Amino acid sequence: MTVHAQRPSKILRLLAEKYPTKELVYEKLIYLQSQLSLPKGAEHFMSDLHGEYSTFFHILNNCSGVIREKVEYVFGERLSEEEKAAFLTLIYYPKEKIEQVTADRRNTPDWYRRNLSQLLELAKLMSYKYPASKVRSFTPKRYQSVITELMNTRPEADNAQFVYHKRLLNTIVQIDSGADFIEAFTVLIKRLAVERLHIVGDFFDRGDRPDAILDMLMKRSAVDIQWGNHDVLWMGAALGSEACIATVVRNSLRYGNTDVLERGYGISLRELTTFSSRMYPDESPLKASERAVTMMMFKLEGQLIRRNPDFQMDSRLLLHKLDFSMCRALLNDGKYYELDNAYFPTIDEKALDPYELTPEEQAVMADLKSYFVESTPLHRHIDYLYQKGSLYTRCNGNLLFHGCVPLNEDGTLRTLTFDGKEYSGRSYFDYCDHRARHAYIRGDQRSLDFMYFLWCGRISPVSGREFKTFERALVPDESTWKEPSDPYYKYIDDPEVCEMILREFHLDPQRGHIINGHVPVKVRKGESPVKAGGKAIIIDGGFCKAYHKKTGISGYTLISNSRGLRLLEHKRIADVREALRENQDIESVSETVELQTIRTTVGDTDKGKEIQDEITDLYNLLLAYQNGLIKPD
Repeated sequence: MTVHAQRPSKILRLLAEKYPTKELVYEKLIYLQSQLSLPKGAEHFMSDLHGEYSTFFHILNNCSGVIREKVEYVFGERLSEEEKAAFLTLIYYPKEKIEQVTADRRNTPDWYRRNLSQLLELAKLMSYKYPASKVRSFTPKRYQSVITELMNTRPEADNAQFVYHKRLLNTIVQIDSGADFIEAFTVLIKRLAVERLHIVGDFFDRGDRPDAILDMLMKRSAVDIQWGNHDVLWMGAALGSEACIATVVRNSLRYGNTDVLERGYGISLRELTTFSSRMYPDESPLKASERAVTMMMFKLEGQLIRRNPDFQMDSRLLLHKLDFSMCRALLNDGKYYELDNAYFPTIDEKALDPYELTPEEQAVMADLKSYFVESTPLHRHIDYLYQKGSLYTRCNGNLLFHGCVPLNEDGTLRTLTFDGKEYSGRSYFDYCDHRARHAYIRGDQRSLDFMYFLWCGRISPVSGREFKTFERALVPDESTWKEPSDPYYKYIDDPEVCEMILREFHLDPQRGHIINGHVPVKVRKGESPVKAGGKAIIIDGGFCKAYHKKTGISGYTLISNSRGLRLLEHKRIADVREALRENQDIESVSETVELQTIRTTVGDTDKGKEIQDEITDLYNLLLAYQNGLIKPD
């Protein structure tokens, strides 16, 4: 370490205000230096949750199976399989399990003492890789002093400690606070199991409770988010993009999960339903609404594409190619294809511009827009996504993003032009991130249009494929539905390309990994999520029930700890009722992606670099004290 005798006095004096004595500097230096040698905390990576709250709720509560592994390690043969299963359910769902035990009249003082003792033993083992101050910060504040005291007792050391330990537990039970302390211990254990959680995109659509997932995450401190294309779609809708609003409503109707709009976010579909029933009287209200808003979406999208040539989305301008008399459409391959329906009551075939909304459509969109921009719970979640989220994250040598890095057909970085300036690789990601934040701050039409481009643009880094929404909605010939993708998805299995991308983002290509979501891994067909010899890992395993048939599993969790990387493939996930009734748990298969011979410490992480910088500053302050440049108190 290089220590300089002099530094700018302003920096030194600011440090001196925080550490006014040499003794305080000594104390902080000792604490920081020792922290560097502790094992790296566990990071969990998940993606493409798609509103599947019940699945996510159970995985978050059992920490992707990590708690089960710890219970097996600590208690082994000391507890039967039934006892371990019941104990695990208590950790996952303490409040509900205690209510069940109470209803069965099994909540005896002995039951509370036994479970408190087991929770304490488990928490002690899991706390060894953390400094005492962090363990304390993980503990619910109302119970910090007592739990800290229990964590520091050593009943095995001598009789006095044994008696003291026993008296603490007995008193908790005697004053009828056993249930509260059990809940507090389970919170501590879950926080010890996972130090940081990374969500690599897509909270919204398909599943019915993305709002509940976000509410749950907002209670956690160590979370970061990489926006997915479904996320930026909802972000754009909340900020007032009419194209995004129409698409969000269409998706919700198509997947039959309008509850998240109406109950979760207070967005009424009444005006749309009333209008749709008049336009499509022979359809069910749900189908009529979907058809009506789909046509509005095509019109709004067309307007957006025409005013933004940089988006390179002209291939989606198909509404003006409808042949009403022959019930067909001219597609981009130059061929006519039969339509499944020739009834388009909101399009005037003689109109000069088929992309113009009718007055009634304008009124419906104005009504929907007012709900989206005024929804307090929706904006609370969108604020959180902007606060915790970004287009990409570099963390501990790994590169996290949802979609793709746009490439040319030969695997080189593709150069893209916006407003006369060229971007590629990292500069393109930074540009897109800036434009998304500009939409949040300014809300101008140009920036709102960009949010829609991010959702579905072929050259968008969170999409990377050409959507065929028009063909899927109107053309029954499935050969027209194929969606061309960016070459990135072909090259993701090429180690040289992955190393080139890691270098582009200023990461070590030998140690780093690309961690993606977005594209479901077809495990059922033998596809592997581990690409390029472990350089890239696709962690979209299909949390959403709609994808279970496609993937054959119920999702992935990637775990990075001090020993390396491993991927958990979730076969089956119990719901809350099953867990409580039968003590059922998650069924997962673990695959080691990378095993390290040398344990990773805090000093090897991004946090370690920050600590090392702080240590250097403190040594310079200490030198300033010793040389008399600054006088300590």
